[in-house]
Amino acid sequence: MSDQPKISIRELTKVFYKKQNSVTAIEQISLDIKEGEFVCLVGPSGCGKTTLLRILAGLEMQSSGEFIIQKSNENRPEQSMVFQEKGVLPWLTVEENVAFGLNMRRLPKSLVKERTDYYLTKTGLSKFAKMYPKELSGGMKQRVSIARAFANDPEILLMDEPFGALDEQNKYILQEELLNIWSETKKTVLFITHSIDEALYLSDRVLLMSAQPGKILNEIKINVPRPRRLEDIRSNPEMASKFLDIWRHLQVEVQGSRS
Repeated sequence: MSDQPKISIRELTKVFYKKQNSVTAIEQISLDIKEGEFVCLVGPSGCGKTTLLRILAGLEMQSSGEFIIQKSNENRPEQSMVFQEKGVLPWLTVEENVAFGLNMRRLPKSLVKERTDYYLTKTGLSKFAKMYPKELSGGMKQRVSIARAFANDPEILLMDEPFGALDEQNKYILQEELLNIWSETKKTVLFITHSIDEALYLSDRVLLMSAQPGKILNEIKINVPRPRRLEDIRSNPEMASKFLDIWRHLQVEVQGSRS
């Protein structure tokens, strides 16, 4: 992992205006994320986590501040984003969904097929390649979204609670698959989650956000060696202590937002 920041964020603020009211979603966020780092964002609902990701993805414009995504290859897209749901295109097959970003970049057909086939295999989707999203479960649709994101080979990967709507068994299976692919590609990942277990299991660092307006209040480094097992996280006394730290942080922020 390089010490050069892959993502540099400086005093990023976003204010939404509606009629004569304004709401500050995030306020003066400054943050560096290293090349190849897996970082989780945790905070109370409505704290601006998704707004931050949407700014980095180019889907929202910040009100002030700036960010830089360091490019290593001019032909590589800056980012891919994986949403919680509704991230697949219903009129395309599984195979066509995975190849979508590559085809939009007009890459050679042989390269598109090679990358598409590779990530279909890595996510266990090969035998479902000709099926449409309406024929798939929620977990399978998220596999398609993950395969498409990695196949497109972006500089960074933004993930907005991609497993939040899944049952525990499917969630754990997809977490494992995500880590297996990430361990090969070493993509820089910024991942939103409401699950403390998920944050401790997946990340190198957990960033704790305040209630609205969202700010980064603290960070927790996860020093458990990789590859990890969820059982190892849950049975580790140090991780149990970190779990409680995050839980207390969330309690304080939620209570503070209601007072």
